[in-house]
Amino acid sequence: MANYSIRDLERLTGIKAHTIRIWEKRYGLIDPERTSTNIRAYCDSDLKKLLNISILNKNGFKISKIAQFSPVEIAENINKLSEYFPDSESLIENLTIAMIDLDEYKFEKILSRAIIQFGFENTAIKILNPFLVKIGIMWQTGSINPAQEHFVSNLVRRKMLVAIDDQIRDTQSHGKTFVLFLPEGEMHEMSLLFASYLIRKRGHKVIYLGQSVPLNDLIEVSKSCNPDYFLTSFITSMANCDIFNYLLNITKLFSKKTFFVTGNQASGLKNDFPGNAFFISSPQELILQLDSISTK
Repeated sequence: MANYSIRDLERLTGIKAHTIRIWEKRYGLIDPERTSTNIRAYCDSDLKKLLNISILNKNGFKISKIAQFSPVEIAENINKLSEYFPDSESLIENLTIAMIDLDEYKFEKILSRAIIQFGFENTAIKILNPFLVKIGIMWQTGSINPAQEHFVSNLVRRKMLVAIDDQIRDTQSHGKTFVLFLPEGEMHEMSLLFASYLIRKRGHKVIYLGQSVPLNDLIEVSKSCNPDYFLTSFITSMANCDIFNYLLNITKLFSKKTFFVTGNQASGLKNDFPGNAFFISSPQELILQLDSISTK
């Protein structure tokens, strides 16, 4: 069971800490434990309840009414809302609850129905991407345990692979060749998988190398396939100087190639990137870059 501060809840639910305090005092919606120094300490059930309250409130339920609901009534109203797909924020909060509970059935149901209604690409951009960013914050701050993070990653990865398989087509086209890889020690490949989907969907060829690729392997692959572009990502903690030196080294080795770089760890260095490296801040920005690359 995780322990959360009121600031953790504010960040994870989007509800201001001041509002949470008011709801506690006026409606008794949650009753946190207190530390020896009288600081509020919240648990998983408190987070789940606040996420559910946030969903109901965003969809027209007044707080005074929600405060009168029993836990069963809250669950019933959440289930009714999920039948017609409320806003993306509510879907993200529902996915977060399913993750906390390790509820595969609920997670799959929410995600599959969103894909049916919105399509995989829109679901990934509007729901999965912000959800994974949120999970990343929770993981980095210790708000979720490794089992929950792996649970979510494996379910999302499975959806990604199915979508990628649907995009595999004849490679004898005139599309460009992209090599997708993560630097040694980097294991978080979700953004790389989605990039693979987006690139394939737009008629280009992908050589997917995946996690923790040694530089020598990258050199050998480049000799074999002579790619037009490289795409990599920096997600886990790495010193800025290490990222900069890595990019400087690798872009010199492949000076005639273009590098696309994603990931929060690299965002602070984007103004200092070598001339053949470009920071991609979002899936939408990658789509714009891909749309500017001719497949003819």
